[in-house]
Amino acid sequence: MVYLLTLLNYLIQAYFYMMIAYILLSWIPSIRESKLYYYLHVITNPYLRIFRGFLVFGSFDFTPMIGLLLYSFGMNAFAQFVASL
Repeated sequence: MVYLLTLLNYLIQAYFYMMIAYILLSWIPSIRESKLYYYLHVITNPYLRIFRGFLVFGSFDFTPMIGLLLYSFGMNAFAQFVASL
């Protein structure tokens, strides 16, 4: 059971890094037509879509930062839980 939770922890961390990559790549307009960006969008959009539109200043959308922050808190709590087993 501990091994499965450890594997799940690694998958959660990988998803976090995919979200960071997606957010950083979204700043480059020419890369939005690439397959890598498309697949990152398909994978990360279900979570990031929840926060879309909460914190917008002009044309800048800062809501992915809220999503990353909350995800990071949850990820750290889960990692501490797995480490305590």
